[in-house]
Amino acid sequence: MTADHTGAAPLAVVTGANRGIGLEVVRQLADRGHRVLLGSRDLDKGRAAAAQVDPGGTRVTAVRLDVSDAASVDALAALVTREFGRTDVVVNNAAILYDTWAQARTADLDEVRQALDTNLFGAWRVTQALLPLLVRSPSPRVVNVSSGAGSLESMDGGTPAYSVSKAALNALTRLLAGELRPHRVLVNAVCPGWVATDMGGAGGRPVAEGAAGVVWAATLPDDGPSGGFFRDREPVAW
Repeated sequence: MTADHTGAAPLAVVTGANRGIGLEVVRQLADRGHRVLLGSRDLDKGRAAAAQVDPGGTRVTAVRLDVSDAASVDALAALVTREFGRTDVVVNNAAILYDTWAQARTADLDEVRQALDTNLFGAWRVTQALLPLLVRSPSPRVVNVSSGAGSLESMDGGTPAYSVSKAALNALTRLLAGELRPHRVLVNAVCPGWVATDMGGAGGRPVAEGAAGVVWAATLPDDGPSGGFFRDREPVAW
């Protein structure tokens, strides 16, 4: 995806982007010529992260965004409408609660609800709020950052809140892809793999490698796939 006929750079919104995979997605999209809004619940942390990527502030702008707060999401949509008039890419990266300590048979359902509110409903809120702006784009893309933990084929117990929320996010991906096909919006889920982040822990692959698959889905050509689940550009079993 490149600048359109007006010369404007494509605009990308990345949620949960002040660190880890989200921040690296911001970096790679900015390097590819995108104007990027870096979403962060803590605006000061977001601004510090944006300054790391783009010290001049011409390509990356931090915005306060709590995907679990409808008012925060609506405020973002109003800002984008006012200042840009459209969105080209939405990367739903914000996620919480990799609950390795829990099992489904004894899970704290309040924890599960909390995970769903960010990992599923957060992505849903953001996509709904920005959809009127996405359909104004010549090449709209939505990327839901998922996980192999959300693959029904490989589920075998453990991390119930995280796994159920990511499986539901995959289902949302399929529904949105089908409904938005007439509007040319490509919607895909991407598993970045086990990445060495605060959530993933030490020992994982480099963050840049995990983010690369997300950026690939965010910059697909117009005849690219939609409604898929990918890791390193290859399909993953649902």
